[in-house]
Amino acid sequence: MASNANTAEKDTDRIRENIGGVIADLASRQSSDKPRRKLTGPERAAVLMLALGDHAGATIFTLLDDDELREISIVMSSLGTVDAEAVEQLLLEFVGRLSASGALLGNYDATERLLQQYLPKDRVGTIMDEIRGPAGRNMWEKLANVQEEVLANYLKNEYPQTVAVVLSKLRPEHAARVLSILPEDMSLDCVNRMLKMEAVQKDVIERVEQTLRTEFMSNLSQTRRRDAHEVMAEIFNNFDRQTETRFLTSLENENRDAAERIKALMFTFDDLIKLDAGSAQTLMRAIDKDKLAVALKGANETVREFFFKNMSSRASKMLVDDMAALGAVRLRDVDEAQTLLVNIAKDLAAKGEILIAKSQGDDELIY
Repeated sequence: MASNANTAEKDTDRIRENIGGVIADLASRQSSDKPRRKLTGPERAAVLMLALGDHAGATIFTLLDDDELREISIVMSSLGTVDAEAVEQLLLEFVGRLSASGALLGNYDATERLLQQYLPKDRVGTIMDEIRGPAGRNMWEKLANVQEEVLANYLKNEYPQTVAVVLSKLRPEHAARVLSILPEDMSLDCVNRMLKMEAVQKDVIERVEQTLRTEFMSNLSQTRRRDAHEVMAEIFNNFDRQTETRFLTSLENENRDAAERIKALMFTFDDLIKLDAGSAQTLMRAIDKDKLAVALKGANETVREFFFKNMSSRASKMLVDDMAALGAVRLRDVDEAQTLLVNIAKDLAAKGEILIAKSQGDDELIY
């Protein structure tokens, strides 16, 4: 039994070393093929993790320590769009025989969704709050990127000794600007405490860091999450057509600018025609064919043709026959089927399996 346990432990160590070597290799090597977008080492590792997804991501995530997990999560959440050619080159280099079927999308939602599959909810929440907060590897680097007014407004309600500890860990120029904003009597008290301060014990620093993380950074990240118009656009996306029209018409009469911004952020059924061929085919594989038939029954000719041209001639003929066999379909059922199709597209995009856009050029909107 002891021999088997030792063997299992050695195998685990060997796997950890191999995975660690792969991540380190990706972080240090640069692609000689010079893809359109030159990825840094950490970005290459992030692309790999997003590409592995549900298949092998669990194994790697469990072998990473907190610092490695935090670093790669930060890069994943800010990765943005990586074109299909760059993804394919990286995977071919990593495995030698894998290829990418489409582009990857790295954003907050995709990163959070992926982490939730392998980590406890509270740990995911902590990681995402840190990511959404100011940039930095640790608490003090993050504080260095917080505006002086914001930090001073928080610190003025803390004990002077705590403020003195925080200021002593900041860069001198940053600490000076914060001190100048604090109430004069408090700032002078903090200066005197900093002058008398000896080496701060590690456990004190850790308690201060924990307080800043739970009380300050968490609240700060909440304010950075999402624009109210984006949230409202998603709500409008889930209205049926009549309700959507009613609300937008009323809102246009009261606040035309807000109505126009919401409409610009909305992703509707008709916007699906902007999918590339690979994404369209992935979407059609993910939805029940009966629901697709109902959704297209109430679609305009342009949308129908888009879906038909991304099928084989045999599959498109069968779908046309299914639509004809449906006969009259209630508008409510069409709305539900089209909303389902849009929601599945958004879900696939959040997982990085497809790329959807509202419009082209500078107005491109990635979900």
